[in-house]
Amino acid sequence: MNEMMLMGVVVLIIIGLGAAEYLKHMKNLGSIPVRIHVNGTRGKSSVTRLIAAGLREGGIRTFAKTTGTLPRMIIHDGTEYPVYRQSKPNIIEQVRIIAFAARNRAEALVIECMAIQPYLQSLCELKLVRATHGVITNVREDHLDAMGPSERDVALALLGTVPHGRKLFTCERDYPGEFAETCADRGTELVVIPEDEVGAVSEADLADFPYVEHRDNIALALRVCASAGVSRETALRGMKKAMPDIGAMSDLSLDFFGRRIHFINGFAGNDPESTGMLWRMALDKHPDVTSRLMIINSRIDRPDRSRQFGEALAQWTRADRFILIGSGSYFLVRYAVKAGIDARHFINAEDLETETIFEEILKYCTKNTLVMGVGNIAGPGLELVTYFKNRSDAVPS
Repeated sequence: MNEMMLMGVVVLIIIGLGAAEYLKHMKNLGSIPVRIHVNGTRGKSSVTRLIAAGLREGGIRTFAKTTGTLPRMIIHDGTEYPVYRQSKPNIIEQVRIIAFAARNRAEALVIECMAIQPYLQSLCELKLVRATHGVITNVREDHLDAMGPSERDVALALLGTVPHGRKLFTCERDYPGEFAETCADRGTELVVIPEDEVGAVSEADLADFPYVEHRDNIALALRVCASAGVSRETALRGMKKAMPDIGAMSDLSLDFFGRRIHFINGFAGNDPESTGMLWRMALDKHPDVTSRLMIINSRIDRPDRSRQFGEALAQWTRADRFILIGSGSYFLVRYAVKAGIDARHFINAEDLETETIFEEILKYCTKNTLVMGVGNIAGPGLELVTYFKNRSDAVPS
């Protein structure tokens, strides 16, 4: 057999193996009756966890996978395991997750979309997940380098995960034409959660969650659970038991030598619109503080996001100091100063150890201080959250 013939045989074997693997994947998909694919700018991990908890409470054998602060596999009894990766995240990981769920007789799988590039988002849905229920939480001006340049472009990218001939659930209301057109093209029913349904999630319901959860997320998850046959009362009961993502917004308090510090973990809301909303919520919750500090975790590979934050800071109720951690905060400061913020209000704490950052924060704490972390949870953000959590004197609220 000459070299050309040998190469041809090898190629045919590779193609055959690939086809066999894909047929096996399709068989795994077919064994899971309910497949829920969750996408959106903010709240994907929270909504994934809420839906899975609601379905579990309804007696459905449910598995879930999130790619939030730390990737997690949540099995049918609510136990969580880390998702191990040998290298950088890759969407082929979803094939392994689906195979695991199928082997363990999953009746439902709730899986968070892990793709950012628009063509990969579409590929994830059309070839890998083939959802029975699609979910898009919202559309925000984020990851513009990959999905932009405008927020509308982000909407179009996210719509790549609309399933064929099924249902799409969303709380997004700003792009009705784009959502309706895409769903019509794929023969899918569009379900937009109305504002009165969001408002039906009461203050008492919110108070029962051990962390700060948003009405939109809860209402969206409840409607998806209802579509799968779980009542509102049952699903909500399960959701209140759900373990939050480590990046979920939380409010921790500690006393430090006579100074009261309220630490708000708002790192997960890493686009300006979401962060501005979280900042207002934090200020409303702690109106009596005597100083307000904002910790901004920047990433040098996200210059567009740094620009957005810098421009947005001037529009928000002003913090007394902005403490900068992470990398590439120069971009943020440049645009913030151009927008009218005094450069002396910025404290550079890049490359400092967590304990040193804490000491830097203490320099500007008064008797009663609000400290809120924003920007990005990765790296020093997560380390700082853990540092405060280990020193807090109360159960997170």
